[in-house]
Amino acid sequence: MDIQRTVLWVVFSLSLLLLWDNWMRHNGKPSMFFPGLTQEAAKPASGDAPAGRSDVPQASAQTAPGATSAAVPAGAAPVKSEIVTITTDVVKAEIDTMGGEIKRLELLKHKDGVDQTKNMLLFDSGTKHLYLGQTGLIGGDFPNHKSGFVAKPGARTLDSGNQVQLVLESESAGVKLIKTYTFKRGDYTIGVKHDVVNNSGAPVNPSLYLQLVRDGKALEGESQFYSTFTGPVVYTDAEKFQKMTFEDIEDGKAKHVTKADNGWVALVQHYFVTAILPPDNVTREIYTKKVGNNLYATGTILPVGTVAPGASTSLESRLYSGPQESDTLEKLAPGLDLVKDYGMLTIIAKPIFWLMTQIHKVLNNWGWTIIALTVLIKLAFFPLSAASYRSMAKMKTVTPKMQSIRERFKSDPAKMNQAMMELYRTEKINPLGGCLPIVVQIPVFIALYWVLLASVEMRNAPWLGWIQDLAAPDPWYILPVLMAVSMFIQTKLNPTPPDPIQAKVMMFMPIIFSVMFFFFPAGLVLYWVVNNILSIAQQWVITKRIESGQPA
Repeated sequence: MDIQRTVLWVVFSLSLLLLWDNWMRHNGKPSMFFPGLTQEAAKPASGDAPAGRSDVPQASAQTAPGATSAAVPAGAAPVKSEIVTITTDVVKAEIDTMGGEIKRLELLKHKDGVDQTKNMLLFDSGTKHLYLGQTGLIGGDFPNHKSGFVAKPGARTLDSGNQVQLVLESESAGVKLIKTYTFKRGDYTIGVKHDVVNNSGAPVNPSLYLQLVRDGKALEGESQFYSTFTGPVVYTDAEKFQKMTFEDIEDGKAKHVTKADNGWVALVQHYFVTAILPPDNVTREIYTKKVGNNLYATGTILPVGTVAPGASTSLESRLYSGPQESDTLEKLAPGLDLVKDYGMLTIIAKPIFWLMTQIHKVLNNWGWTIIALTVLIKLAFFPLSAASYRSMAKMKTVTPKMQSIRERFKSDPAKMNQAMMELYRTEKINPLGGCLPIVVQIPVFIALYWVLLASVEMRNAPWLGWIQDLAAPDPWYILPVLMAVSMFIQTKLNPTPPDPIQAKVMMFMPIIFSVMFFFFPAGLVLYWVVNNILSIAQQWVITKRIESGQPA
């Protein structure tokens, strides 16, 4: 019993520490446990956008493009900036002819996490948030994301066809760059084709860069009681999945593979990802860097090769910018599904999510899916849970004897422990019997926690009645209250600690944890409520059987 209370104290203390640590990181303070995971709470630079936002990659020895505002042939009229809007059934993109950069991308099938009357924005060039997609050539005076482009006429919306294209052209020193963005029906993947045409009198050898630029601010509306990863990630076959924080880049501590002939780079945030997917088997450089005040870039550089006078060459890449849907990500590129970050428990979490998807195919409701999954997991662990509850029930029956021993030998700890061990032998009680089965189940429960927290499928998914978004807190706080009640009942079913202070702490634990669950996604709270109800039923039956002398 002493060991069991010690374990409970440790769990309780660690929970409070982790809660405090998340609060510190959310407010930009150093983490007590993971110094590299601080979420920077820096403010944007003065003006409409942070300074240095037009910096270009300098991850290689190649010369970066100049700072000219537009690259146009001599004697030609300067190119004016024009915002071209492309609309499909799933996205609405705004592309600036100045640089041909994606300045705004609206996801039409996903609502904003704070204001449900608006659609979710990934790319954005507003005053509150900066997130851009940029491409260009380096290695000479070539068109880049600072150059002026001309948009060719064509359709701007997806009407009866299955795709819509935007073609942009820019020329500098006889070298023309043609960018072609291809948007397809029902697809968050954007085709990005670059044609390099050498109209000069000498061969050229440029390289193509594709980069994502984002500020390091935390997501608006992010919970203060749990944190999710936001930042750049890199994947290659050799080094696999590597992620880094904006603070790592700020401090020059970001470490990842820099050369490969495969893989991709991406920016990850809760539920969503933007990934640059270059062609396979093409040598590339990979970089992350700070490009301005609280502004960071991650990207890749691809060699175009030597282009003879009068010749041209092409490079086709893809840009995925949308929800972290596992099936879609798995089909796009190796390892891309890892952006749905389950941490160290991925090996357990992925099968759990697969099981959830199979259940959902039958029930067609994520709320009922969570309940069914909870029941299945509870059944799988039924023997372990039963062993734990039998141990606790036996402990409860001998609690008066244990209290008597403590009173008799309170001045002699050695004799007290000897008497306790004798009592355990006589009553055939294992003091670890109630703890070890719980410890075995902890990795599964933590993995399920991350599955529910990371799955975009829960976002805006209704259950019933007042729960219309399983990824948002319960608006009426009904589930957190039920959670508190169920924890209180469980506490009553457990043996009462003989120490009055410990007894009070155990009574207050349901209240403390319920405060946290008031701010947790409803899907997570639903899981815990169902799990607690099932546990109470199992524990009550076993306790009553043991108290009546029946086999449990």
